[in-house]
Amino acid sequence: METHQKGVQKESFIVLKANFKLQQLIFIVLLLFCTTIFVSPPIALVLGLIVANFFGHPFLKWNHKATTYLLQFSVVGLGFGMNVHSAVSAGKEGFLLTIVSIVSTLVLGTFLGKWFKTEKKTSHLISCGTAICGGSAIAAIAPVIKSNEKRTAVALGVIFILNSVALFVFPAVGHWLDLSQNEFGLWCAIAIHDTSSVVGAASKYGPEALKIATTVKLARALWIIPLALITAFVFKNKSGKIKVPYFIGLFILAIIVNTYLPEMEAISVHLVSVAKIGLTVTLFLIGAGLNSAILKSVGLMPLAQGFLLWTFIATATLLSIIYLK
Repeated sequence: METHQKGVQKESFIVLKANFKLQQLIFIVLLLFCTTIFVSPPIALVLGLIVANFFGHPFLKWNHKATTYLLQFSVVGLGFGMNVHSAVSAGKEGFLLTIVSIVSTLVLGTFLGKWFKTEKKTSHLISCGTAICGGSAIAAIAPVIKSNEKRTAVALGVIFILNSVALFVFPAVGHWLDLSQNEFGLWCAIAIHDTSSVVGAASKYGPEALKIATTVKLARALWIIPLALITAFVFKNKSGKIKVPYFIGLFILAIIVNTYLPEMEAISVHLVSVAKIGLTVTLFLIGAGLNSAILKSVGLMPLAQGFLLWTFIATATLLSIIYLK
């Protein structure tokens, strides 16, 4: 993915050409601005997109790794603001809906892929990313099916484009339908692909929505393991390596520490604050990694498949939460 991004950066259309030193200065200033109270996660994403498409990303080769580690750090930090009992309750509440949504999304994704004649491995990556946890699922499944760089990049592009839309659309729809924080947290945890956008949308909606969304989303991410095993069987790849999301264990440990060690309370408040800043910066970096050439490389058919699949899971989940809860 990083090599693909490096190549794409050279081909991308930069509106305002600037020398490398000026690019670096602009990038660093905006990144630091994202650590202030004036920038929300959605605004950070927009600033990242502006940097990528108007000035260029001077640190693109490090963008993917920085985004990955910063997101994991931020998620673990958010665990220090949660309680074991409420986390277990939220996990139980979303368990059945999680299973149904994952299975139905994978089945529908397979049919849509055939309908749109999307390349088989690309179609499977898009379906897995929509069903579980976006880029993390794609990164875990890609080596299992021996996906090449282009297929993986297309699938990631589809997911990141839709994630960017979700970050703005979901809170607006939630307020329009007057969803409770509990309902919204559950909805965005299941219907938004990537953990970063789930946490970004939920944090904008409210603190209770954030707690529920983060817990349900990370519990959902554990389904990467059985999905990878099934994928290896279907694609007949006995040697496929499975990337286990180990940071989820640290997130659970953070919740336990915050619940059973009262002396951590004073520190936990600051850790959560730093984690929220980290999330905002993560979304800035995600936006900065989406230049115009990457967006164009996605293609119409994979994007149509991803959009219809995402619309299905978002609508079905929302109706289930409103009418079957």
